[in-house]
Amino acid sequence: MDFTPTEEQAAARDLAARIFGDLSTHERLTAVGTGSDAELWKALCEAGLLAAVEDIGLLGLVLLLEEQGRTTAQVPFAASCVYGLLAVSAHGSAEQRERLLPGIGDGTVVVSGALPAAVVRVGADGELSGVVPVVPWLRDATHVLVADDERRLWLVRTADAMRVPSRMGVPPFERSREQGRSRACGSEPVELTAPWSAGRLTLDGTPAERLGGPDGDDAGASDAAAAYDDVLATARIAFAGLQAGVCAGSLARAVTYTNSREQFGRPLAAKQAVQLRAADAYMDTEAIRVTAYEAAWRRDEGLDYATHALTAAWWASEAGQRVVHAGQHLHGGMGADLDHPVHRHFLWGRQLDAYLGCGSEVLQELGELIVQGEAEA
Repeated sequence: MDFTPTEEQAAARDLAARIFGDLSTHERLTAVGTGSDAELWKALCEAGLLAAVEDIGLLGLVLLLEEQGRTTAQVPFAASCVYGLLAVSAHGSAEQRERLLPGIGDGTVVVSGALPAAVVRVGADGELSGVVPVVPWLRDATHVLVADDERRLWLVRTADAMRVPSRMGVPPFERSREQGRSRACGSEPVELTAPWSAGRLTLDGTPAERLGGPDGDDAGASDAAAAYDDVLATARIAFAGLQAGVCAGSLARAVTYTNSREQFGRPLAAKQAVQLRAADAYMDTEAIRVTAYEAAWRRDEGLDYATHALTAAWWASEAGQRVVHAGQHLHGGMGADLDHPVHRHFLWGRQLDAYLGCGSEVLQELGELIVQGEAEA
């Protein structure tokens, strides 16, 4: 395996680092508050970074998300790329790809995902009913990728997309007869640990389109499950990459602080206990990064990657929360300041820990998948 970025991946990563670094300063993030940064989203879209993901693959996306995580930039970049661009590219019909991918690429279509599978039922006419308690970035989304109780994937237009432009500067869509019925799709704000513009999604006879188009209705249960498993595994890898960036940013702040803060005439970084804590955090961060890289590389190469995705998710969940705790602790009393930049990394790290699933649950799923694979061998 070779994780060396291609020329295109490296160029996209460097451009993302510059945009995130310039526009996601602590002052701007403070001004944005708990919402999303529409100006940053516009800059990313105009730079072609969302559209580029189709060419640079999942490994390229992980590199971009690392840069987002370093600055905890408040935009739905991971969600729209995973649940929108990559999901539609891999599993959408030709008509869906032609209709949706240009809008996702230029940011006028923002997709979030209600995965893992929720208690959502499908009616006789393909209408969805059920409640998804938390959907990250729902308040910014024009579409939501929903999995029903049989793990089939559906795209739902949000009610906000029918009425007014979203916070991300997305223009309202023209109504059709089907869209006019989407009033049955409701959402209400939900505050998470991290400011991810989340919401509660309520579906009550809501029209939806099957990912894969009408012909997808004829696909077997195994095909539907394979598409669901691929999207979920891809999301785990992508958000693990985001966690690698969050941890790297937290550790970088801790290193800067402990080198500049003196105690009894010596930098805190000169103390062995501080060095050991920082070293442990560095090794955890590298473990998250390399497992995310490997899983992403294997998907791009068409190799089996299901167990690797869970391995990346486990490291991101378990090690991620250790790193962001260490980042706060190494700041001493300053780490308890809710307005300090390192606290934002703490919130994001804990949110990603919760979103990926607690370590024991992920480890159990990984073990069951390994046993299943050995039984089928």
